[in-house]
Amino acid sequence: MKLSVRLAAVAAVLVTAACAPQTSGNSTSGKDEQSGTLRVWLFQEVNNKPKEQVVQSVVDSFEKAHEGTEVTVEYIPVETRAQRIKAAFNDPASAPDVIEYGNTDTAGYVKDGGLEDVTKDFTSWSEAKDTDPTAKQSVTVDGKIYGAPYFVGVRALYYRTDVFDQLGLDVPKSQAELIETAQRIRAAEPDLYGLVVGGAYTYGAMPFIWANGGELATGKGGSYAAAIDTPDAQKGITAYTSLFGDDNCPAAKCAGMTGNDTITAFASGKAGMAIGGDFSHQAVEAGAVKGKYAVVPLPGVEPGSIAPAFAGGNNIGVLKSTAHRTLAVDLMKRLASKQTQGELFDAMGFLPTFTDVRGQVAEREPFVKPFVQTLAADTKFVPASPAWAQIDSSLVLPTMFQEIVSGKKGVAAAAGDAAQKMDDAFGSAG
Repeated sequence: MKLSVRLAAVAAVLVTAACAPQTSGNSTSGKDEQSGTLRVWLFQEVNNKPKEQVVQSVVDSFEKAHEGTEVTVEYIPVETRAQRIKAAFNDPASAPDVIEYGNTDTAGYVKDGGLEDVTKDFTSWSEAKDTDPTAKQSVTVDGKIYGAPYFVGVRALYYRTDVFDQLGLDVPKSQAELIETAQRIRAAEPDLYGLVVGGAYTYGAMPFIWANGGELATGKGGSYAAAIDTPDAQKGITAYTSLFGDDNCPAAKCAGMTGNDTITAFASGKAGMAIGGDFSHQAVEAGAVKGKYAVVPLPGVEPGSIAPAFAGGNNIGVLKSTAHRTLAVDLMKRLASKQTQGELFDAMGFLPTFTDVRGQVAEREPFVKPFVQTLAADTKFVPASPAWAQIDSSLVLPTMFQEIVSGKKGVAAAAGDAAQKMDDAFGSAG
């Protein structure tokens, strides 16, 4: 499913104590307590301290506005979010009140009955008028809203300017040049990965599939069919998995890498290039390569083209099991407000989801340009099906990549097996 340039651009609102949301009392618990402890789960970032500081400021303001309240925040690994959050849905007593979740997880979490319907709260926010309409899709299921979009995420190509200058390399303008450049870096600098890649880095691999004309699946609504095994998709899989080898990123080290692992490697000076998000900027700036890198859109197959990027982002939602619905909704709004999103951009490089705030930061920060260019090119999304959460959490695509790079299976066989698993998931989600 293609989403427009502004996908994941979104909304939330700074709500003051004077205009706290009305109590709806429709949580599963049947309670709407006005004091007590609220638990929040947010995602752990590569360099998490700046995020923690912004969040703590929000928490301090919230606690000051609501006497008798206390907020505890836990930062959980993105990779294990599915298990943690599913367990929370099944055990309300130990579940958090507010969570950060990926926009690809919305449909699945709603199907599981874990997220609170906040449609009225969202539509009554004063700041909601600046929400990009397409961003609203990331929190909307069957016309109802289940959270507030938190930030937009899109990936581009980070590269070492010092390494490129030293080796006399040009910035790659096509996928073939990208692969060749990665191999040239590795040959000249054996201690470096040319382009650091990860077998568990699904969203870093997708642009290769899409750039070659492939799709993850076809269909819409409740009916999807896997397309990961089509000839065009297999071309993209072949291109991506060709990067796992001694001539670029050895499979023994790179097959298990996640997206965060690849950024950590690049930031610490162990790679010539990496596929990283706007949200990776702060971690890279805090690393050994500060002042020695630049970012351009990831090239597509045709010279001068931009590979379609996954248009992602995260949301903030309230769990249906909360016993503090009114407080939880207020905290959700504060965490996703214009003010907080602006501060998170300054602290972490997260692109704001409000169109006006994003426009403001893009004008003053040059590093945003390649990501905005990527958003303006051809972004794509994962199938808008509850099955995607199952496909993602059961590591269907990482397993496929790892089977190929380990030599266990060929591209056609591995892609065929992945397609079967995806179709099984789509079928069970119907």
